[in-house]
Amino acid sequence: MAVQNWIDVLKSSQKTALIQDGKRKIHYLFKDGKEMAEEYDLKTDELISRKWRQKSTLGVQGVWQVEVGEPMNSPPALNPDVIKENCSNPVFMRKDTKSSFQWRIRNLPYTKDVFSVYLEPSERCIIIKTTNKKYYKKFSVPDLDRSELPLDGSALSYAHANNTLIVCYQKPREILTLEQELLKEVKKLKGTGEGDVDCTTQ
Repeated sequence: MAVQNWIDVLKSSQKTALIQDGKRKIHYLFKDGKEMAEEYDLKTDELISRKWRQKSTLGVQGVWQVEVGEPMNSPPALNPDVIKENCSNPVFMRKDTKSSFQWRIRNLPYTKDVFSVYLEPSERCIIIKTTNKKYYKKFSVPDLDRSELPLDGSALSYAHANNTLIVCYQKPREILTLEQELLKEVKKLKGTGEGDVDCTTQ
């Protein structure tokens, strides 16, 4: 079963743990060279962020790609002539809860009836679009893809408040079980405290 395969991949990866700023930070190095970094809230055990990176075909270290959590900010431009993204543009991010995958798109000042949110099973993705043609987004659910689980339209819902569209997808039982098992594994790791880390390795 694909869910078990993904659990086995996680268990067989090389893992490093760090306790810092009220977070449990876990770094995974997989056999294929890919890296995954996760941060959990120490008090609630909720996943705060997850990002991935891999080397290019030439062996150059790639940039981190955020899967869960706040998008990584670009460094401020030193040259005033450099074109920067407008801060009022829609900002897409994923912020999960214990029971659902959740995506938030900020800076969307439309009413809820303008939005259409639905599954596209053939492409294994969720699509958001507006009747006024001002916003369109197509995105997958990597957790379901990794575990090869089907998309379920009844698990999808959305709400709109304070110029933010919130899209929720109820986690299937298999994912909830997987996450509980992974959390047990993560808690077994001896986390290095902030003061124990050699500055040269940070």
